[in-house]
Amino acid sequence: MASPEVSSNPTEFQKVARAAADLEQTVTAYREYEQLQQELAEAKELAAESAEDEEMKQMAQEETDKIRKQMQSLEAQLEVLLLPKDPLDERSIMLEVRAGTGGEEAALWAADLVRMYQRYADTQGWKVSFLNSSEGDNGGFREAVLQVAGDAVYSKLKFESGVHRVQRVPATETQGRVHTSTATVAIMPEVDDVDVKIDPKEIELKTARAGGAGGQNVNKVETAVDLIHKPTGIRIFCTEERSQGKNRERAMSLLRSKLFDLEQEKQRSEIAAQRKSQVGTGGRSEKIKTYNFKDSRMSDHRTKNNYDLNKMLSGAIEEPIQAMIALEQRERLAELSSS
Repeated sequence: MASPEVSSNPTEFQKVARAAADLEQTVTAYREYEQLQQELAEAKELAAESAEDEEMKQMAQEETDKIRKQMQSLEAQLEVLLLPKDPLDERSIMLEVRAGTGGEEAALWAADLVRMYQRYADTQGWKVSFLNSSEGDNGGFREAVLQVAGDAVYSKLKFESGVHRVQRVPATETQGRVHTSTATVAIMPEVDDVDVKIDPKEIELKTARAGGAGGQNVNKVETAVDLIHKPTGIRIFCTEERSQGKNRERAMSLLRSKLFDLEQEKQRSEIAAQRKSQVGTGGRSEKIKTYNFKDSRMSDHRTKNNYDLNKMLSGAIEEPIQAMIALEQRERLAELSSS
């Protein structure tokens, strides 16, 4: 960290600082474990020397049992700390929410999910920016793409990819019937030119005048960017920035994330074909949660846990996120022990 190459580069300095913090946690836990080993040896020695003194022998045995429990807890902690880190965990993300089945109610539900993630991001100190959005006829979003920037965003939100199902009475329902609608969430880590190479010849780029708020410049100058990646057919329409250059930069950033996500999806499918995981593949077609308004309950189908619906929609989703992190750690440990 003291080297000029690191200290003069803020991005590199943050990476090294985070790595050092992770390493320090592991080293501290291991030193505590070594200290307990020494204390256990001393307690055993005391027990042997107190063979004739029942009271001292019992005290030594109690101390031995206490130390062994502490060691078991530290062993479990060290096993998790020594698991290989996901190299993408520290990255910011592109968050894409699309209305699924359910017509206009699905668009309203997609907007509810967007607000939920915005509120959670606020509690984490992350910055949220809209890249593109398409509104439904009665409000909500047919599609919304957001950038969520901050420390280790992907490590927490990566488990949100999949189908989020809602069961409720829509505002437009006159007979009080419960409808089931869905929205699909995709979490894509931000990637750069080094991660994904894009041939400029494979890009078809057009410009257009952007609509909406932003002053006279928005409608008079062609600031919107309409980008198509020919090999995959991926189309990105970016209008949120006031300059064409910035919209093009954001569109390319989103395209890199989408191409990277396609490759990841392919890898996840291959892994899923080899094993059945509770955590799931992280694929977009996987139903991961149900939000039941009648019972005021959100159910996570992977952990089998239920949560208070109102808390979840207010952005308080840290508890289910931590439950998913713990589940993934247990599965990875089980895989290592069986291999």
